[in-house]
Amino acid sequence: MESAVVASPAVIKVAAICGSLRKASFNRGLLRSAVEISERSANGMQVELIDVSPLPMINTDLEVDGRFPPAVEAFRRKVLEADSILFASPEYNYSVAPPLKNAIDWGSRPPNVWAGKAAAIVSAGGGFGGGRAQYHLRQIGVFVDLHFINKPEFVVNAFQLPTKFDGEGNLVDPETKERLKQVLQALHRLTLQLQGR
Repeated sequence: MESAVVASPAVIKVAAICGSLRKASFNRGLLRSAVEISERSANGMQVELIDVSPLPMINTDLEVDGRFPPAVEAFRRKVLEADSILFASPEYNYSVAPPLKNAIDWGSRPPNVWAGKAAAIVSAGGGFGGGRAQYHLRQIGVFVDLHFINKPEFVVNAFQLPTKFDGEGNLVDPETKERLKQVLQALHRLTLQLQGR
């Protein structure tokens, strides 16, 4: 009697990109938590934090003979190899933080490495928790051909008591971690849908 072959769940590679450069950033903490969730739950995702701090400010004079600076080439390759993108977007003056916009602009240089990929946004901050920056990021995503999940939306008021982060910016609130897990699950579903898997 032949044994049935059980298909393993599709594993997708997620490039996690933070718009804050601070090591103790709450937004960076959200991405660290996403990495931990993906490692613990065996949810078919491999989340890798991609550092944008080495990227020079966008300047097309730095493109020589069709090549980008080494840090940009490495960043673009990581994005290109990923199946989907998880942005952690802090809000600076009602909009997207400069390091994140810079990374998006470098990635959009021809050939655009963002095109056709599924994406999700998480944010932590004061007041609206980064919601206004998310709105701007979605607008940018339209032009660079990213496909964002619509729900669940994820914003966290990082300064509301009881605190959801420790002194090093790590997410410690179980309910918020569960909400983050739901975002990852939605991103997984959309990624497979776009890839026809």
